Amino acid sequence: MGQQVLRSRACPALAQDDSCARPFGERNEEGGHLHLSNPRSEGACHPERRRREGPAFPGKPPVIPVRRLSDVRAAGDLIWFQPALDRLRGLRREADPRLRDFFSSSSPLYIARAPGRLDVMGGIADYSGARVLELPLECSTAVLLQAQDTARCDIATRRGGRWHCFSIELPLGTPAELAARFARRDAERWAAYVLGVVQAVLTRSPRAGGLRILIDSTVPEGRGVASSAALEVAAGAAVAAGCGSPMTATELAAACQTVENHVVGAPCGIMDQMTSACGQRDRLLRLRCQPGTIEGYVAIPEGFRFYGIDSGISHAVAGADYGTVRTAAFMGYRMIAAAAELPAVRDGTRVRIDDPRWGGYLANLTSAEFARLSGALPEEMSGAEFLARYHGLTDTATQVRPDRRYPVRQATEHPIREHERVQRFAELLGVLAEQPGTALELGRLMYQSHKSYGACGLGSDGTDRLVDLVAAEGPEHGLFGAKITGGGSGGTVAILGTSGAEGLVRDVAGRYRAETGREAAVFTTSGPGAAETGVLCLTQLDAS
Repeated sequence: MGQQVLRSRACPALAQDDSCARPFGERNEEGGHLHLSNPRSEGACHPERRRREGPAFPGKPPVIPVRRLSDVRAAGDLIWFQPALDRLRGLRREADPRLRDFFSSSSPLYIARAPGRLDVMGGIADYSGARVLELPLECSTAVLLQAQDTARCDIATRRGGRWHCFSIELPLGTPAELAARFARRDAERWAAYVLGVVQAVLTRSPRAGGLRILIDSTVPEGRGVASSAALEVAAGAAVAAGCGSPMTATELAAACQTVENHVVGAPCGIMDQMTSACGQRDRLLRLRCQPGTIEGYVAIPEGFRFYGIDSGISHAVAGADYGTVRTAAFMGYRMIAAAAELPAVRDGTRVRIDDPRWGGYLANLTSAEFARLSGALPEEMSGAEFLARYHGLTDTATQVRPDRRYPVRQATEHPIREHERVQRFAELLGVLAEQPGTALELGRLMYQSHKSYGACGLGSDGTDRLVDLVAAEGPEHGLFGAKITGGGSGGTVAILGTSGAEGLVRDVAGRYRAETGREAAVFTTSGPGAAETGVLCLTQLDAS
């Protein structure tokens, strides 16, 4: 009975154990706070972080469970919620009365957390249907949520060392209306990630009243470790639990990707949201992005480890940006489909292609097919020329700009080659424990992926330097490979090394910091995904 899916606002599945006993939505109009005893003083947090085993993939999408405090404590999982609980306790010491009185002690409070991720292999190929291998990180974003009677969504978050508050009346309107609102308000753009998810859940399960949401995050922003996905997934899990709208982790990830594409306006693929929702600690999520099929979880062999070093570059000024490269890839798919004589129909500003051959995904082309059809691809093409000849894309998250030049050939080839690299990478990991020498080939695949990013225009001087520093140390010192990650143009470099190479990785980061003057945070530890830890439901009975 420790993990239950929330199926009503009153948490009936949990009420039999006196947790979540009060209906969600009752608010103490006299104010008050949840004063939690410190679980560390009760020996609640086991000193060793438990690694979950079990089947690699249970055969059905994992559900975000709602859990009692007693269950979370007994399972040794309280450590993952501890930063949020500490933040909750600290609210009563805040000088701002809005924060001191933010939550009531008389109605249930839901805490969801979702991790950042290290993109080990796959990266930008996700939007072309490739396989990816992703590791959830220890750093995470927590969202604390409680109902209020007023039909308003109040949000508080701590960013840049200070609190930011935002309020908006409910209902929120359509995703397009939200997108238009935040397109004009850069200072409030962070709220779009949360409100887009709130809108999506409330559309599924309308409810009276409003919500109060507090965000607490240790995921660095703009560093290529999926801070936006962690925020979306944590918010979605908390809102779904609080509104009694059960969602599988895969449903939640898909909803969050839609929010980022069509409310925030970022044309991301789905790997970040899927990793944050469905990832498992110390395992690589093996995901086929067509659109988001979990193929399993790949164990990291004993004696080896993946590390990350932040380059300190949020986005490189030189070179193409992520949106340009994504658009170029879909331009390439459109040209290949035309060369293969697949039927195409104009649909407004888009094109629909009848594609039983590749299912609309570049990653499904074999190397032989690409070699045969790639003659149709120019190195570059202007948006104006493309629109005149091909009329539009199949992609709904990007638009071709007539005045821009696009790196069509490399952006098209990259996901096809990366899909093959990821497949080989997963196979090699499976035999690495018995054949340690395969670490050399794993490293070569990472270096190839890094070079391909650069050829697309998504490299940066900082990430190139970090990769060079790792390569200079080499396998003889326990570092086998490195690559740029995520959307590229800066961000974090992923590294494959031995378990004993952490000191050397930190030394590489220190040398880079001394050379460039940039911060170079190191990521060394994995953490669980949102579905693995679930949503913690606190009630008046949990207060001291």
